[in-house]
Amino acid sequence: MRERPDGKTSANGKAYDPERLFLPPDDDLAPNRPGETLRARLDASGTGRVALTLARCLGRRPAEDVWRRALDAEQTVGTALDELTAGGGWDVVHSIVLPGDAVIAHLLIGPGGVFGVASKAAHKSRVQVGETSVRLSREGHPLPYVREIRHDCARASLVLTKGCGFLVQVRPVLVFVGAERVEVAPSLEDVLVLEDPAAATLGAGGGVLHPRRADRVHTVARNRRVWLWA
Repeated sequence: MRERPDGKTSANGKAYDPERLFLPPDDDLAPNRPGETLRARLDASGTGRVALTLARCLGRRPAEDVWRRALDAEQTVGTALDELTAGGGWDVVHSIVLPGDAVIAHLLIGPGGVFGVASKAAHKSRVQVGETSVRLSREGHPLPYVREIRHDCARASLVLTKGCGFLVQVRPVLVFVGAERVEVAPSLEDVLVLEDPAAATLGAGGGVLHPRRADRVHTVARNRRVWLWA
C-alpha cells in the first residue's frame, strides 16, 4: 500500500490526492460503464420497434442496430480491461467524451503506460488495417479507425500532460471484436492492433509508469472537466 504525504496510508491503497477526494460526482467518470455513451444514445432514441422492423425489411441499416453492435464490442473489451483492475496497479476509465463528439472508449492506465483503446465490431469480417484506414470485408468503403484513434490519443496526451504536470504519452490501440481474420500493414508502427481475446494482454507490460504517476494520471483522467478543452 502506498503512503500519503502526511505519512498515513489511504484506505484503498491509493496515494492521497485532494482532487480525487473532492471531485463532484457529476464530474467523476470513474463509475462509467463500458459503452456508457452508446447506452445513453440508445435510451434517447425515439425510433419504435415497428419502424426499426420496417427499415430492416426494406434493406436499410438503422442507426440503432449500428449502435447496438458497437455497444456489444465496447462491453466485450471493457469487461476484459476491467478485470485488469483487480490487481497489478491498473485503472481504466470508460467512455470519455471529447469536444466534437469524439469518444475514447477506454483509457487504460497502469505500470505498462497509458493506452487509448477503441473497440470495433467486426463480426465474422476479414479486417485489413492500413496506415490511416481499415477495410472490413462486410463494408464497401474504408473506415477511418486508424486516423481517428491516433488523433484522439494525441488529444488525450495533451490534456493529461497539462493536467498532470509531466509528459503523458497515450498509445493508440484498436481492438476488433469477432473478426474472422485481421491483417495489419507492416508499416503501421504507432497503433497497436489486437483481436478481442488479446485485449487483456495490455496488462502484461510494466516498467513504464511509476505507481504514483499512474495514480495521478487516473485522478486527472476521471475528471470530466479536464476533457472540455481537449
